[in-house]
Amino acid sequence: MKCDVLIVAGLWNSGPRHWQSLWQERYPQWLRAPHRDWTSPERDEWVAELDAAIAACKGAPILVAHSLGCILVAHWARCGSPLKVAGAFLVAPSDVEAPSYPAPLNGFAPVPTEPLPFPSIVVASSDDPYVTPDRVQGFAASWGSRFVDIGKAGHVNADSGHGDWPEGERLLAGFCDEVSG
Repeated sequence: MKCDVLIVAGLWNSGPRHWQSLWQERYPQWLRAPHRDWTSPERDEWVAELDAAIAACKGAPILVAHSLGCILVAHWARCGSPLKVAGAFLVAPSDVEAPSYPAPLNGFAPVPTEPLPFPSIVVASSDDPYVTPDRVQGFAASWGSRFVDIGKAGHVNADSGHGDWPEGERLLAGFCDEVSG
């Protein structure tokens, strides 16, 4: 794939059978943004860690985020960092304002609704247990992101059967072509 990628995992990190981990195995030059506490992340700390990970990239990467990682990207976009990214591929953003959200919020609510200052695409499922279809479409609209509904696909993770997720890899390759072309 002809783009530099920075993986931005969500809450609890992405396990070994998650598409983010499998893609990173396939493309070992891709980096993963580190985080100190995957169980109870604190927004400002994680935003600073993401900023440092972006700074460590050779050029402006495409952020490939999942779940809470998508909300992290939106918070990073408004933190005032002078760093640039080529774009963001945002998969299954979680609604941290929903009563069903499974973890402490630690500063992630409310979800930022400002337009992202870089190209972005939101890929979402119509039956994700962590966000309603209307809410995720609202995130995409407010962020100025292209929206792709992939149908009933759960939370688009290993638990919902999206191990290697070739459809997602094709979507990412197309997005890379768009932002690098």
